[in-house]
Amino acid sequence: MTRMVLGLAHLTALELSPPALVTEAARAGFASVGLRVVPATTGGPAYPTQVGTETHRALKQILTAEGVGVSDIEFIQLTPEIDVQAFAGVFEAAADLGAISVTVSGDDHDPARLTAHFAELCDLALVFGLRVDLEFMRWRAIGTLPLALAIVRQAGKSNGAMLVDALHLTRSGGKAADLISIPDEWLRAAQICDAGACMPTTEAAIIAEAREGRLPPGEGALPLGDLLEALPADTFLSVEMPMPALETRVRIAAAFDATRRLLGRQSRGAMRPRQHRENSSTGYTT
Repeated sequence: MTRMVLGLAHLTALELSPPALVTEAARAGFASVGLRVVPATTGGPAYPTQVGTETHRALKQILTAEGVGVSDIEFIQLTPEIDVQAFAGVFEAAADLGAISVTVSGDDHDPARLTAHFAELCDLALVFGLRVDLEFMRWRAIGTLPLALAIVRQAGKSNGAMLVDALHLTRSGGKAADLISIPDEWLRAAQICDAGACMPTTEAAIIAEAREGRLPPGEGALPLGDLLEALPADTFLSVEMPMPALETRVRIAAAFDATRRLLGRQSRGAMRPRQHRENSSTGYTT
């Protein structure tokens, strides 16, 4: 099978351990996986790994055997009380697996403190050759694109960027056009999925949709074509499609096949270039 340069986010099949996820991702055609090594919520599912353990060595072996890479590890919550240096072991393991980035969320309503913690995390990640991607979600303190952009800009770190999730962008009131003027170096990764046209009306419903109510890319109402056109051409794409109504293997295959069809249609269409891009991280063009 010819692999697409496309990643599979762990949330798509969080019930699978990392070795099982790698195997199923390879079977479907994905080139890489994201790994949930830190819980996204208190007590949530995660699969920690540590350099030197037999479990870690076995994971490295299966990644090599299947020809699958690790695009990112997740999920660090930037809370007011976070001990940034405590994540050194997590970053060491991520780097040893060949990961490129670590995904974090903003969970602190004090912008100055949050920015300081993001900057400190970037500094720690840089030691291990990792990028830090801040993902905004409507129900978290950093819930919109402008808020995430402000944190990344103010931190001013060379390895600090944002992760844009198609569902979170739309449900937080953002549009693909909002991305066009953002410097390329701050848009290094995006997660795609689809969803229905109707906006959930409560925060609980928004969270439920994000965690278990997404659709295969191209099979819903999100403006994914506009999003793909607004991103830098070399933005890394992964599919995050938790959809428990489908059996795990069927779900992963559907995620890959639907995305392949979407990208095929996009490549045959008329692509609009990103306009008004800034070539440095110091400001914007007009």
